[in-house]
Amino acid sequence: MSGSSTSPAVAAATPSDAARGMALGLAGVLMFALSIPMTRLAGGSTAAPQLDPAFVAFGRAAVAGGLSVVYLWATGARRPRGTEWRLLVFTAAGVVFGWPLLLGWAVRHVDAVHASVVSGVLPLATAVIAALVLRQRPSAGFWACALAGLALVIGFAAWRGAGGLERADGLLLGAVLCASAGYVSGARLSAGLTAEQVICWVLVISLPLTAPLAAFTWPQAPVAASAWAGFAYVSLFSMWIGFFAWYRGLALGGTLRVSQVQVLQPFLSMLFAVPLLGERLEAMTVVFAVAVLAVVWLGKRQPVRGAAPR
Repeated sequence: MSGSSTSPAVAAATPSDAARGMALGLAGVLMFALSIPMTRLAGGSTAAPQLDPAFVAFGRAAVAGGLSVVYLWATGARRPRGTEWRLLVFTAAGVVFGWPLLLGWAVRHVDAVHASVVSGVLPLATAVIAALVLRQRPSAGFWACALAGLALVIGFAAWRGAGGLERADGLLLGAVLCASAGYVSGARLSAGLTAEQVICWVLVISLPLTAPLAAFTWPQAPVAASAWAGFAYVSLFSMWIGFFAWYRGLALGGTLRVSQVQVLQPFLSMLFAVPLLGERLEAMTVVFAVAVLAVVWLGKRQPVRGAAPR
């Protein structure tokens, strides 16, 4: 899973806090950038399958959920109340089940470089869903960037697919929508819970499903040690530790400032895929990636007005 810039903005108290916040934010982005290559490493490809994508999705959430139980107990975190339970369930549907499961199935059929470019519109998709849910009024420039970003990833997917769009591209776009919706509902929870508590409670309430589903999909045949390494990474870092660094960075350095480093995430994912998976980075792929990053960067700077009065 990727990070989101949806935590409440907190101004940096000192230059030292700002520097620490930026460093932690970058650390979070680096951890999230490895998620796609590591998911591909864990699940393998259709030609050389490793762990079942369903096991990777459910298993990583079960591992992180167990760690979250310990964290919530050790920190004396309060229990969610009232409507917070509903938002937790909705967040879990997006970031615990939707994103990792659809991503895992997709990267069985396309390489990590391909998935990184398509998922590059995630920050912009999150902003679109937030605007719709909160009934905001984005500017024409914002919508133009959103449509341009979608057109770019569809054009890229069609070019890489040679014969047009593939089923995996639909899975990737579905994963982006799931993650975006989950980020927005998770952000609404941060009004009463800390960001760390939000991700931990999301994982804990998912345990009654993720733990038995992980056991049910446990691999029946031996897999490569590298697949288990990929699984360990997405369980510990993508699903848990990365969020702690990312959200703490946002709190220390300020959301508006620190969240800008997130636009680097797809490009870093592509770079990591080359040494880890032996994938090729073609010049045209880099062109598409830069174009997507530019549109996302520009879109995040377009004005979005508050909800119209009733």
